[in-house]
Amino acid sequence: MRSTRTLLEKIRALEDHAILGGFIEALREPALLVGGGSVLLSNAAARSLLGKHIDGQDLRLALRHPAAVERLLSKGSGTYEEVELVGIGEPNRRWTMSIATVGGERLLVRLSDRSEAHAAEQMRVDFVANASHELRTPLSTLVGYAETLRENEDLDAATRTRFLATIHDEALRMQRLVEDLISLSRIEAEKFTIPREPISLPDLVEQVIRGCRSRAEDLGCALELEVEPDVPTIVGDPIQIAQLVDNLLSNALRYGRRGRPVRIRIAAERRMVRLSVSDEGEGIPAEHIPRITERFYRVDPSRSRALGGTGLGMAIVKHIVERHRGQLRIESAVGQGTTFHVLLLGSGEEHEESAASDQGPF
Repeated sequence: MRSTRTLLEKIRALEDHAILGGFIEALREPALLVGGGSVLLSNAAARSLLGKHIDGQDLRLALRHPAAVERLLSKGSGTYEEVELVGIGEPNRRWTMSIATVGGERLLVRLSDRSEAHAAEQMRVDFVANASHELRTPLSTLVGYAETLRENEDLDAATRTRFLATIHDEALRMQRLVEDLISLSRIEAEKFTIPREPISLPDLVEQVIRGCRSRAEDLGCALELEVEPDVPTIVGDPIQIAQLVDNLLSNALRYGRRGRPVRIRIAAERRMVRLSVSDEGEGIPAEHIPRITERFYRVDPSRSRALGGTGLGMAIVKHIVERHRGQLRIESAVGQGTTFHVLLLGSGEEHEESAASDQGPF
């Protein structure tokens, strides 16, 4: 009788083990069944993360994370908990380790990757900090000069005029920054709404050029537009596309070389449209190019602020391109200049598929 009971217990244990194995394997996130200081079972995601042969391996060798191993070896029964971990798989990768007791002293361990969520939260924190800093700087200048004017009525006319000019310039700088922050927020809020209004890109670019002409003339820079034949109409949000073009032209004038032209080229490309804006400025070192579209990222912060940049122009360009399901590419050579290429979707029913399949020359 005892042998029969023992056999039934073993069969139930095997069935239980098989059921748990099937359950663990079905999970998309890394999962382990551990017990007795070893890995009893693992799923494909866990083996991909930790190694192909972790089943049956000592927990310390399989997990290779002292804090996680210590927590699992000291875990009591009948409870559930979550532990934040850093460094499993890759040094900066962040995880939430969920631990649950599943009969006896066995533990079900699940690892949920929180790296992207942490990165997004860090970006939000950095954005708030950077925005606060960018607003605080001109605001401090405004307050300082205004107090000086108020407390020193005997200032000569030239000094008062200079102080007022500074106050005016800093107020405009704050206005530009607030407008860019609002634009960025609006674009992000609309990112899941696909714009579908037909737009003649050459006509729109010519309108933007007319608005930039005065500043270009002050810098001695010609705005040279080249439009290839048979450019199709694009689909999009005309206000945002105009903002994209204006940001690219403003950037080229700001960082291009005085007296040298800014070239704008529009060409058809596989039923899509390529807009290219080129300057002959100092160029961007290769290591900075991947970060140019980050909010408040500047290659030379002091020069950018002196030239009136808010640090958000290229971030706005990137988000507009993404909302229009386009592509953005930056080419630059130090000492020679920079070209921004934007590929936008052409109008017509067939172009939705071409945008998804034609990843183009980028």
